[in-house]
Amino acid sequence: MAGELQIEGMSEALVILGAAGIVIPAFARFRITPIIGFILVGILVGPSGLGSLTDDYRWLSYVTISDTEPIAPFAEFGIILLLFSIGLELSFKRLWALRKLVFGVGAAELVISGLLIAIALNLITAQNWQGALGLGLALALSSTALVLPMSGTSSPVGKAALAMLLFEDVAIVPIIFLLGAIAPQAAADGDGWTGLVNVLLVGTFVIIGMMLLGRLLLPQLFAQAARTKSPELFLAASLLVVIVASLATGSIGLSPIVGALLAGLLIAETEYVGEVEVITAPFKGLALGVFLITVGMSIDLRVIAENWDSLLFAVCGVVLIKAMVTGLLLRFAGAARGTATEAGVLMASPSETTLIVLAAAATAKLINPETAQFWQIVTAIGLTITPLLARLGHDIARRVELATSEEPEAQEGKTADRSVIFGFGRVGVMVADMLDKHEQPYIAIDSNIDMVARGRRNGYDILYGDVSRPEIIDRLQLGHARALIITMDEPVLAARIVKRVRGWVPELTIIARARDTDNAAELYRAGASVAVPETLESSLQISEAALVDLGIGMGPVLASIHEKRDEMRDKIMDDGELEEKPLLKSTTHPARPYSR
Repeated sequence: MAGELQIEGMSEALVILGAAGIVIPAFARFRITPIIGFILVGILVGPSGLGSLTDDYRWLSYVTISDTEPIAPFAEFGIILLLFSIGLELSFKRLWALRKLVFGVGAAELVISGLLIAIALNLITAQNWQGALGLGLALALSSTALVLPMSGTSSPVGKAALAMLLFEDVAIVPIIFLLGAIAPQAAADGDGWTGLVNVLLVGTFVIIGMMLLGRLLLPQLFAQAARTKSPELFLAASLLVVIVASLATGSIGLSPIVGALLAGLLIAETEYVGEVEVITAPFKGLALGVFLITVGMSIDLRVIAENWDSLLFAVCGVVLIKAMVTGLLLRFAGAARGTATEAGVLMASPSETTLIVLAAAATAKLINPETAQFWQIVTAIGLTITPLLARLGHDIARRVELATSEEPEAQEGKTADRSVIFGFGRVGVMVADMLDKHEQPYIAIDSNIDMVARGRRNGYDILYGDVSRPEIIDRLQLGHARALIITMDEPVLAARIVKRVRGWVPELTIIARARDTDNAAELYRAGASVAVPETLESSLQISEAALVDLGIGMGPVLASIHEKRDEMRDKIMDDGELEEKPLLKSTTHPARPYSR
C-alpha cells in the first residue's frame, strides 16, 4: 500500500512538473500568458477530462489527477507565497499612501458591486435576499492570484488593482462571519455577530503584535542565516517566516494570506528583501501553477455544454456589473479614463476566494448545493477568461485614451517650422524633452499606439502613424519642417526613410540614430546630415571613465578618445563615400546639410 501511495504521489508530481516544463516555454513562445496554459492542463488531466477514463485505461492514472484534494494544500501555498511576494514589493510607507484607494475605492467597489449583483439575482432568479447577498459579495471579489501578476503593482492600473484587492483580502473573513450572522439558525441568538466582532478585535491585537515582533526578530534571524552563507538555510528561514505568519492569522479566524502579506511587508523593511525575493520566486511560480491547474480541474465541460446559455448569461452579467462599477469609481477618484477602463475590465471576473465564500454560504444554508455548484462553475470560467479580459481591457483603454485625450497643437500636414521626430521610445522621449527645454517646437510620430497614448497622457505633441508608409510621410509635408530626427532602432527602415525623404527634400536637415559605425556610414550614403552611432559614443564614454578611475591622467585620456573618434570618422567617411568627415560629437557646431 505504501508503494501504491508513493506511485500516486509521483504521478501527481509528474503532471505538475510536466505542465510547468511544457506550458511555460510553449506559451511564452507565442507570447501568451501561461495562466491559460495551466488552466487548460487542469481541464485536460482533471477528473472531468482524461482523469475520468482511468478505470478503462489504467495507464492514464500515471499522467492524470483524479482527485484534487491531495494537491489542494500546494495550491493554497501558492496563493500564500504570491501575497508574500507582493508584500516584498511594498513598504508600509507605500501602503499608507494607498489608504484612500484601499478603504475608499476598494470598500465602495466591493459593497456596490455586491449589492447590485444581489439585487439582480433577487429580481431575476427570485433568490431570497440573504442568499442573494451572499452570492453578490462572493462574486464581487476579484482574483489576487491572477490580476496582480498581470498588472504589477507600480503602474497606475497595478496600484488601483492592488488597493482594491488588499481590501478584499482583508474583508474575506468579515464576509464569512456576516453570512453566518444572517443565516437562519444564527439570526435568533446573534452568535454570528459576536463572532465577527471577536475576530476583528483579536485580529487587530495579533497583527500589531506580529509587527512589533517582526521588526525586532526578523533582522536578527536573517543576519544569522546570512552569516552561514547557506542558500538552503536562508530559504528555510524565509519559508518559516511565511508559514508562521500565515498560521498566526489563520488560527484566530483571519485569512492566512493576510499573515503572508504582513510577513512580506516586514521583510521589505530589511536589507535582506532582495535575497528573499529571489530565493522564493521559483516556489511561488510552481505553487501558483498548481493552483491554476486545480482551477482547470473544477471545470466540467459536459456541465458547461448542458447549461451553456445560463452560464454565458451569468458570466457576462457579473463581468459587466463589476467592470462598470470599478471603472466609474476609479474615474470618480480621479483616475485617467484609460486607467479606469483597463482596471475595471481586469477586475471584472470572480476570484479564487469566491469559492470559499460560496462554500460558507452553502454551509450557512443561505443557498442550496445546486446553486452553489452553478456559481462555482461560473467562477471557474471567470478565472479562465481573466487573461483575455486583461488583454481586452488593455486594448479598450488605449483606444479610449486616444479618443479622449486632447489633440496636440500640431496636426498632420502642419509641421511648418517644427522639428519632426520619427519614433518615440526612450531616445525619442529624451530628444523631445531637450527640444521642449529649449522651447523648440516639435511633433513626434510613432506606430506604437501604446507609446502614443502614453505620450499624449504625459503632455507630448505626438501623432499616431506608420512612417514606413510613404503616404504618411507625404502628409507630414516635411518640406516645411526645420529638421527630421529619426530615433527608432530599425536600421533598415531608417536608411530607407532617409533616402526617400532626401530625394523629396534635398535641403532638409536629417539627424538619424545609428547602431554602429557601419550603420552610420549606410545612413550617410542614404543622405543623412548627421548619423550618431550610439554604440561608439557609449563605448568611448565607458573607456574614458574606466581609464580615469584607473589613474590615467585626464589629458592623455581625452587625447586618446579624440584620436579614436577621428579614426572612426575616417572610417565612416570612406565607407559612406563622403566628401568631408562627419560630425560624431559636437557641442559647438549645428548640424550641416547633407553633402556628397
